[in-house]
Amino acid sequence: MARKRVGILFGGCSAEHEISLQSAKNVFDAIDRDRYEPVLIGIDKNGRWLLENSECRDDFILNADDPKKIHLNPNGNPAVLLPASGGVFAHIDEAGKKTQVDVIFPILHGPQGEDGSVQGLLRLANVPFAGVSVLGSAVGMDKDVMKRLLREAGIPTPKHIALRSGEALPDFETIVKVVGLPHFIKPANMGSSIGVNKVHDETEYTRFTRDAFLYDTKIIIEEYIEGRELECSVLGNDNPVTSLPGEIKPRHEFYSYDAKYIDEKGASLEIPASLPEDKTEEIRELAVKTYKTLCADGLSRIDFFMREGGELLVNEINTMPGFTKISMYPKLFEERGLSYSDLIGQLIELAFERYEKERRLKTDYL
Repeated sequence: MARKRVGILFGGCSAEHEISLQSAKNVFDAIDRDRYEPVLIGIDKNGRWLLENSECRDDFILNADDPKKIHLNPNGNPAVLLPASGGVFAHIDEAGKKTQVDVIFPILHGPQGEDGSVQGLLRLANVPFAGVSVLGSAVGMDKDVMKRLLREAGIPTPKHIALRSGEALPDFETIVKVVGLPHFIKPANMGSSIGVNKVHDETEYTRFTRDAFLYDTKIIIEEYIEGRELECSVLGNDNPVTSLPGEIKPRHEFYSYDAKYIDEKGASLEIPASLPEDKTEEIRELAVKTYKTLCADGLSRIDFFMREGGELLVNEINTMPGFTKISMYPKLFEERGLSYSDLIGQLIELAFERYEKERRLKTDYL
């Protein structure tokens, strides 16, 4: 049986560019070469699409083992996405030679990658792609919209206030009355704790609000929840399955970008989390309900807070979580016997499953 050619799409213009490079390198190294032929397609910080070439394939991602220095080699071929029968062309060289891919595995984090933008482009290009589709990606990226949908579905989530750039900044006392103190300020459309700060006083409120607006035109101010940080991985389309919950134990004041990616001792992961059986099942059921409420498919990680008395709150959904081999999402499924390589394969097959289902839909009326 011929191997499927998988375009691993990574990089992007968001502040999570470097995290995407780390995830893509891990997927490229682990993908089952007996079933799939990987093709690297990088997007640099200026939005240029680059295809690996034979001269730089082994160093298309430079300083791959250093999260502070990792970057995309600019010497790739210009890449394009052109619809073609049975797939898409990722590149056509001057001699007319075509590089065709059968499916795209987008390892893009943050705006212009995880927010439905690329997913919409791939649908227009008529190519199967792994991960969450257009609507679920957009909803999951915007923390304000996400939380409003969770509340509509009766799913508990921390209180928050949304602010748009250009709006008058509420006074500090008003904010404290609604969300308490301390509280968090976050860009509404960003991940990996970028632009996130914990506010303890009015001076920090003013400064951190300004900082968050550097990353997005909408921010949220969210109540601080005292309790445990738990995460649950979800996999599937119509009939999703979950991992057991894991627990994040930050050694910083909160689970910041540095704690996640720079400081090797920034946090410890407990997999699975030490929980009573009934609480484990409650988390798994709530994870699936959240997944379906927010129109997710393919994969997502659902993040929870649990107060001391056992009350659960959904913090957020992450529709393209960190995907290195040591990231929480794959590690949680690995604990259940699904290897990193097999997980990648399942996500690719789920992409084909969704594509075939959508392809059967009528596109004409008369």
